[in-house]
Amino acid sequence: MVGKSIDEIRLGDKAYMEKTISETDVYLYAGITGDFNPAHINQVEAEKTLFKGRIAHGMLSAGLISAVLGTELPGPGTIYLGQELKFLAPVRIGDTIKAEVEVVDMITEKNRIKLRTCCYNQDGKMVIDGFATVMPRVK
Repeated sequence: MVGKSIDEIRLGDKAYMEKTISETDVYLYAGITGDFNPAHINQVEAEKTLFKGRIAHGMLSAGLISAVLGTELPGPGTIYLGQELKFLAPVRIGDTIKAEVEVVDMITEKNRIKLRTCCYNQDGKMVIDGFATVMPRVK
């Protein structure tokens, strides 16, 4: 599996993936990162929060963006250089998240691509908005 080089990418190119966030995903993410915030793993405490229940880690959903960049566009061989994120709405266990990327700028001489990165829930509500800078594979 080989990702696209900058010569194979065009402004406006898009890619996406979808995943339903499970309770297992939340617990595995907490274990991997050490983020055991009660908002994610304790229903009783989470009910006392603004969200009135447990929510998934924001970076768990943001990780889906990384998956799109590394497997779809530009794909394998991509080097992730930077990411700007805004978390706009909570993601709950059972939500299906669509992570979408779109090429918005290219700096060919430096082998850099800027992509708009968004995540949407199953209702089409944007839950994450941002921009990534990547270096696609070199030919």
